[in-house]
Amino acid sequence: MGFLPFFSLETWALLVMFISLFIMYGYWSYGVFEKLGIPCPKPIMYWGTVTKGHSVYYIKDYMSFKQFGKVWGMYELRTPMLAVMDVSMLKTILVKECFSLFPNRRNLRLNGDLYDIVSLSEDDNWRRIRNILTPAFTTGRIKEMFEIMKQHSRKLTDSLRPKAHNEEVINVKDFLGAYSLDAMASCAYSIDTDTIKDPSHPFINHAKKLLRISIPLFLIQGFFPFLLPLLEISGFSLFPKSCVAYFKSVLEKVRAERRGGSHQMDFLQLMMNSQQEKQNKGLSDHEIMSQAIIFVAAGFDTSGTTLAFLAYNLAKNPEVMRRLQEEIDTTFPSKVKQESVFQYTDSLYTEYKYLCFIIRLYPPIARIERVAKATVEINGITVPKDMIVTVPVYALHRDPDLWPDPEEFKPDRFSKENKQSINPYAYLPFGIGPRNCIGMRFALVMVKLALVEVLQNYSFSICKETEIPLEMDPTGLLGPLRPIKLKLVARSIASANVDN
Repeated sequence: MGFLPFFSLETWALLVMFISLFIMYGYWSYGVFEKLGIPCPKPIMYWGTVTKGHSVYYIKDYMSFKQFGKVWGMYELRTPMLAVMDVSMLKTILVKECFSLFPNRRNLRLNGDLYDIVSLSEDDNWRRIRNILTPAFTTGRIKEMFEIMKQHSRKLTDSLRPKAHNEEVINVKDFLGAYSLDAMASCAYSIDTDTIKDPSHPFINHAKKLLRISIPLFLIQGFFPFLLPLLEISGFSLFPKSCVAYFKSVLEKVRAERRGGSHQMDFLQLMMNSQQEKQNKGLSDHEIMSQAIIFVAAGFDTSGTTLAFLAYNLAKNPEVMRRLQEEIDTTFPSKVKQESVFQYTDSLYTEYKYLCFIIRLYPPIARIERVAKATVEINGITVPKDMIVTVPVYALHRDPDLWPDPEEFKPDRFSKENKQSINPYAYLPFGIGPRNCIGMRFALVMVKLALVEVLQNYSFSICKETEIPLEMDPTGLLGPLRPIKLKLVARSIASANVDN
């Protein structure tokens, strides 16, 4: 019985890590990058530790850039990766040669039931899935969904009213994340989760956990890639099985209710329609399930976190927040009947510079990855076949050659007058090219709507519970290690203004 603990996944992962680090130091030292003449820092583990306000994963990219320049090699566990921040190379990799040489993202394989999500699909299969999903994110479709979003933004402002009245300290993502999840669930499945009122709802609990991949399993597959087939056959998955099973049950219930009856024209229904419209080229039942799950889970996490970062930075910079509120009040005069005058056409442009500032410093995805399909030379750099090319977006957005005073809060960088001077390959919060984030416009509209409606009614301020600076979570998507806590203050102007 005393030996049983050594057979747990966590214990094996730790043993594997320390043994492999010792054995493989020579492998790292005389690896592929020395042969290619590409600088490479000493081996470093990209997990686990939080240092100087950022996880090792992100801060190491930044420090490597400062040491080696725009291109360098690195190892993530046993996997060699070429880091590229040269904007001319990025244009070739992400756009010009995307289809011919860099069509696919990195795939860790242990994806369980989510093996066929659009972000992991490859080559012709990816093109087929992407082409079917694209009509769901056209301007016309998003405009139809905008009225649904507004219902949830009003619920958000209503839920914040008693907190502001009592001058309570709030965990901002509890509210902003719940709004994101409710809006996405309604637009995707036409279901009302109402997690704003019920924060313990299983929908939000499973959405929070879905993208928290298993670190021990990540380490084992990284050190021993030859074990991947065995791990796959054994049913191991980086994504929590209980969360996937929960969403599958929700979707199966929704689909069962729609068979032979009326339905909403939502994201799920558009995918279901593809089965009749495209015959053999439509999405399978399993592909529909996978896209529906990842759309809500990934969108909730990234949108909710972006809003939380925005609230945090506005609270730290009250003069900027006041200026933003003045612009909102001028553009969208507050209302007697408490009905928003914010329209879809406005949402495409309004407050863009403030949002761009936040997703520059805190990009939803800290790295973009592509796999070379053949050996190619780009700007004198040889990229071998099957090499993973990683774009350190977090570091790219802090490059002082591209962004003077990169850490400064200067939303005017993205004003209409200045944004034309920004190199499109220097700003990649949603990627760029054919494999960019398919839900980018949808997410921006949803976030801007919440930004405008909340700031029409409330102000954020820091308090003794506010952590400054923030420490980043080294697992999952980019986000704070601990909740962002702020004080909410009701604005008197919200009741004083009238409609024009």
